[in-house]
Amino acid sequence: MAETQRFMDMALSQAQMAATRGEVPVGAVLVLDGAIIASAGNRTRELNDITAHAEIEAIRAAGRALGAERLTGADLYVTLEPCTMCAAAISFARLRRLYYGAEDIKGGGVDNGVRFFSQPTCHHAPDVYSGLSGRSAAEILKDFFSGRR
Repeated sequence: MAETQRFMDMALSQAQMAATRGEVPVGAVLVLDGAIIASAGNRTRELNDITAHAEIEAIRAAGRALGAERLTGADLYVTLEPCTMCAAAISFARLRRLYYGAEDIKGGGVDNGVRFFSQPTCHHAPDVYSGLSGRSAAEILKDFFSGRR
């Protein structure tokens, strides 16, 4: 469990860095066999790319690092429940496990919204573990948005 928390702490750090850049503070860390392969925060504003969510950026970086299109056996740690787009990418990448922090009632696509992994058209569903550092992840988001209102 300590290693799981360490990886989520790194995702929280990525979220804080995203906030510093003016991005919605979401961070992700992709791990394979206990080693961090990639980490990222949201970069949608910086790159003018709506698909540059933390999860997608981490999956892209891991694919490049491993020279592989699929990341079978890898685990993703992300601070916020993935949206439907990111859930699809997680499925297509064949990730083994998804750990996420804060629930996203409005925009989530895993345990809320379309519940992508539960759909009959979903070819691969990772094991999902929610709520890991959920309070800390939610606080980062709350602080970010309260400073903008």
